[in-house]
Amino acid sequence: MDLTSDNPWAQIGLGRFEGQLLEHMAGSPPADLASLAQTAGVSTQQAERALQRLEEASLVIRVAGPPARWTASPPRSSLGGLLARRRTELARAEELAERLYAAYEAVSAPRTAHLVEVLERGEETAARYAQLLQSSNAEVLHLAKPPYVTADQSSSVAPEVAPGVRLRSVYETEGFTDAVSLETASRGTAYGGELRLASHLPTKLVVFDRISALLPVRPDQPAAGSLVVHSFALVAALAALFERVWEQAAPAFVGAGQDHPEWTGGPATPEWDGRTREILRLMATGMKDDAIARALGVSRRTVQKHVSDAGTALGAQTRFQIGLLVAERGWLGRRPRRPSDAAAEARAGRPGPDL
Repeated sequence: MDLTSDNPWAQIGLGRFEGQLLEHMAGSPPADLASLAQTAGVSTQQAERALQRLEEASLVIRVAGPPARWTASPPRSSLGGLLARRRTELARAEELAERLYAAYEAVSAPRTAHLVEVLERGEETAARYAQLLQSSNAEVLHLAKPPYVTADQSSSVAPEVAPGVRLRSVYETEGFTDAVSLETASRGTAYGGELRLASHLPTKLVVFDRISALLPVRPDQPAAGSLVVHSFALVAALAALFERVWEQAAPAFVGAGQDHPEWTGGPATPEWDGRTREILRLMATGMKDDAIARALGVSRRTVQKHVSDAGTALGAQTRFQIGLLVAERGWLGRRPRRPSDAAAEARAGRPGPDL
């Protein structure tokens, strides 16, 4: 029987020749076996086998008489009945598929849970995040972009990172004016956390000790839930993604209302205070004056004055020229670690990053 995809009769179980024979008989008067074989251009044996299959499917009727003749059954009723039987068979097959899937899930779900956890509610995400953060003992890698999912903001107790854990965070520049982000980043850098800014991040992500990773199901919809990944291969890939973003991001040091100690720089570095350097560094990441002012806890006018003074010292006419000249001369080196940081870390755990 020909049931290939180009056979229009295959869906009801007929071969190509059987379907063609039925089409001929539906538009012709009753005919005997020999006439049908001659019309179809086949042997009487082939025609007889096809007629027998059509009769078994109730699609043709044998009319008694010498010689016996054959005629098509009324197509609407005969084909309708055949299609109804096919639908019943398909429904049974679908039911069987559902039973097989349920049996598969019953066995596979426990194994899958060891690779990926699905957190469907915000409170589940916050609780699991805090647990993973507090159990980390080596490093936490963090990509932060809005919208954020954090623990209950009415609570004054933030998740903490244990002393000695290296915390590296990259924040998306556009979302870095958020009050929660600024406060968390400021506290994190104050206790030795490393912060960088990037104009665009591929996703939100937290990697804990390169053993587990937390990321949203849909980055634009926090309410859609989160995933906790335990698969070694997937966590390694996510950590590699973080490292690539980290290398391309711009270092930033945020501290509200505080003057930082001198930054490292070349021997030709002008006598700028720490605030000017910090403003210029944030400006180099693409942050606007208002965002820089909020990040540093100063006024917009203060930011503009520092930028203007830097431009005068460099002989630059535009902010773009300031950024180019400062970068070319390497005058925004890294800030040295403060001696008080180690003592502060020993006294208290560091606050965890935004999620």
